[in-house]
Amino acid sequence: MQASEVTRAVAAAMSIASSLGLPADDAIVLHDSNKLTLRLLPCDVLARVAPVADQVARFEVGLAQRLAAAGCPVAALDPRVAPRVHERGGFVVTLWTYYEPVAPREVPPADYADALRRLHAGMRELDTPTPHFTDRVEQARRLVADRDRTPALADADRELLGDTLRGLRREIGERGDAEQLLHGEPHPGNVLTTENGPLFIDLETCCRGPVEFDLAHAPEEVGEHYPGVDRELLRRCRLLVLAMITAWRWDRDDQFPDGRRLGTRWLGEIRAALDRDGPGTHG
Repeated sequence: MQASEVTRAVAAAMSIASSLGLPADDAIVLHDSNKLTLRLLPCDVLARVAPVADQVARFEVGLAQRLAAAGCPVAALDPRVAPRVHERGGFVVTLWTYYEPVAPREVPPADYADALRRLHAGMRELDTPTPHFTDRVEQARRLVADRDRTPALADADRELLGDTLRGLRREIGERGDAEQLLHGEPHPGNVLTTENGPLFIDLETCCRGPVEFDLAHAPEEVGEHYPGVDRELLRRCRLLVLAMITAWRWDRDDQFPDGRRLGTRWLGEIRAALDRDGPGTHG
């Protein structure tokens, strides 16, 4: 968020918490991206704040409730207030349980894989309309094709990313593998280490697809502990996800720390992977 938005977002979250009987005299910014994540004190609640026009908070709240009720490893909403979306000052605010981090912060691969397996098992029981993972791929491809939104992307790199996204989207989509509801982005930044084990957060990216698409966001060692993985599909999904996150880094409005340097490095990794596969493999 822009600095002026952050100030207003913090004020909105503190005001809402106070009005619900949760004393909020201070706010610590834990994460700032398309939405703001705050720890409000002294009530010790985690508030997630997003602009009204750019959020799917109601979907996330409803899904989190259903998954938590099914015993899935997801962060819970704050039990002291009604589970709902609050709106104030042009922002929507949701209130969640704050979990004190425990050491070590890095989740062991076997625990990570087990938590993701249990999340997937719970998600298979839900009938929730969500986008297909290929819709997300197409968003990345359109971004790459839009020179106004990605002005710093060189022509050769633009062609590389566009061809890779288009080819892998078609290749994976045509395989006919089993699909289900997925987290969408279960990378380490969306996993909390708590006394209750790993818990997943940020459910707004949910989509449908093969479980290998989710595993492609996790560290490579995690896939080695997940039962029944199609290794070749996982390898292709990893390259697809790499192309997607590389595309986001070239968005002129991207605010990811050190994003442009990462985008350049990842382009090199994509080229190296395609060279290993042979020319035209994913085109």
